[in-house]
Amino acid sequence: MTAPADALSPSTASADLPPRLTALAARADALAVVLDPPLSAAVDVPRPEHPRPQLWRSRWLNLNGTWGFEIDRGDSGIDRGILERELEGEITVPFAPESELSGIADTDFLEAVWYRRTITVPADWEGARPILRFGAVDHDATVWADGIEVARHRGGFTPFSADLSGIAEPGRPVTIVVRARDPRDALQARGKQATWFANTHCQYTRTTGIWQTVWLEAVPDAAIRDLRIVPSLAGSSIGIDAELSANRPGSRVEITARHVDVDVPADPEAEAASAGENAPVTATVRADLDLAPHVELAIPEGQRRVWAAGDPQVYAIEARLLDADDAVLDEVRSYAGLRSTSLVGDEFRINGERVFQRLVLDQGYWPQSLMTAPSDAAMVDDIRIALEAGFNGARLHQKVFEERMAFWADLHGYLLWGEFGDWGVSGAGPLGHNQQPTASFVAQWVEAVRRDRNHPSIVGWCPLNETHQVLHDRITVLDDVTHAMYDATKLADPTRPVLDTSGYAHRVRGADVYDSHSYEQDPDAFRAEQAGLAEGRPFLNRIELAPNQMPHADGSFSIAYAGQPFFVSEYGGIWWNEEEARAAREDAERRARAKGLELGTDESVSWGYGERVQDLDAFYARFEGLTRVLLEDPGMFGYCYTQLTDVFQEKNGIVDFERGRKLDLARLRAVQEATAAYERRED
Repeated sequence: MTAPADALSPSTASADLPPRLTALAARADALAVVLDPPLSAAVDVPRPEHPRPQLWRSRWLNLNGTWGFEIDRGDSGIDRGILERELEGEITVPFAPESELSGIADTDFLEAVWYRRTITVPADWEGARPILRFGAVDHDATVWADGIEVARHRGGFTPFSADLSGIAEPGRPVTIVVRARDPRDALQARGKQATWFANTHCQYTRTTGIWQTVWLEAVPDAAIRDLRIVPSLAGSSIGIDAELSANRPGSRVEITARHVDVDVPADPEAEAASAGENAPVTATVRADLDLAPHVELAIPEGQRRVWAAGDPQVYAIEARLLDADDAVLDEVRSYAGLRSTSLVGDEFRINGERVFQRLVLDQGYWPQSLMTAPSDAAMVDDIRIALEAGFNGARLHQKVFEERMAFWADLHGYLLWGEFGDWGVSGAGPLGHNQQPTASFVAQWVEAVRRDRNHPSIVGWCPLNETHQVLHDRITVLDDVTHAMYDATKLADPTRPVLDTSGYAHRVRGADVYDSHSYEQDPDAFRAEQAGLAEGRPFLNRIELAPNQMPHADGSFSIAYAGQPFFVSEYGGIWWNEEEARAAREDAERRARAKGLELGTDESVSWGYGERVQDLDAFYARFEGLTRVLLEDPGMFGYCYTQLTDVFQEKNGIVDFERGRKLDLARLRAVQEATAAYERRED
């Protein structure tokens, strides 16, 4: 178990970090030493760490590294015999072929791609089922083992697996072939992947095929399929449903929780007292009656430690499935945080307290690796950049991030909103019917929630984003899918608030949370725009329609606000790149002297919201002015600033695409550390 000692890299480390952030980073690293699963035998591969630290077994094998690879531009490979032969090239998994780190770097449209690798199931896995797992493959995947189809999966953001039992025998080689289809014109969830050739505006280079870790796991025939962890702060307990593959007569589930104490006592007496307060809590229940037996772990008052923003207190979890003779059938490890969310009128509370959510929009892209983090440390780096700038959390925007992002957020006390990459179905119909999400959106989103629902850092869910569609008197596909995704979320996880969509087309009456987006760049105009919240009339996204342009529509996207907790979940987006700003000024002056022309901008080269600021002083003034509008509004429970990093041509990050410094993050932190009016409210 290792912590990323290089996580705070020289490019982003700051010598003047406040002590609390230095201590928080050290605590996260210490927690990782305890909670991060051991590496597999394959250590000399890219991204060697275990991809699923919330549910792991000791026997696993990382399959990242070199795979055979071939691009199938016409998606005719199955007819041309690609399945039966060696492939023409090689690729480095888990990096997508569009990325530099893959060794391919082909950014054209890739209708289909093929992977091939011969693996050997470890000889000591006799008696176990070899389960082949994929973190994510974009978009439609089919998997064969020795020519036999073993899995199909639709969706580019969520995990799936293939049982190789009966095909892959311990100690013997088996050939795995994967085909990934990523059709150019299909209606599918793409997130920020460009649907035209070049990047432009806030659309980025595409990702096709395998882009998260591939691994093999030894799973017993009688196994714990999953753990559903539900902390109860009010009851001082951690409830766990152990989902089983089957019930065995006389079997039982035994679960143990222990607070992970990484604070070193100053003297032996304190150490002894700490050990007494940190005794493990164990509970056992029969496993022969229920397919998902429930265990309730009561945490004694002296051992209760609450997970909170900036204070990551966690409990290590061990779950064992025992047979009638107490022999271990299966054992998995996980962890949990004792943390609550609640809604009180127009307040969103965390652990019963008004915690103002100072969020940053995180796109989760890197120059050389696109949607895949180039290293585990890169994700840690991004969290610590945000914390240094004064943010206490993030919206994980338009993609389902690798699960290790949530793992590191858990260990930093860093708040997250889990989201889905739903863009890719707009403009598919006439006005009022232009959004065409498919049934697979619901299936993929449930997979995402199921994967991440045990992470204490996730305090809210948001399945859709900026679903621009005018509200009228017809029920549309967007209405159906929005309701289905909202209801599916509440069924999969009723413990967290759900925002039906971030900005624009709110369609679920009585949804837990309400929001809007605004990229108004003038602080005074922004204040006037947002002032209506105090009277129950918040700023809502809409468009202007010509008279009689559409019957029974006035340009509104959403049903009416009903007094729910409210926040501006996108604002700012201040366009700043010092070198480009200097060049723009010089070019504008040159043109003005020559012909009096104004400078235009190529939005495939540089893009941001509103008018670009001309110098750093203007940036800081605008950032402070916009942010104070929201901090000073007692009805606002938080905000989300756009955005953490520049991404390709989008130049509105607080750091550049390489995570180099553009701004003095301490100045941004000073603005955000002001006590929010929401935090000063009284009961």
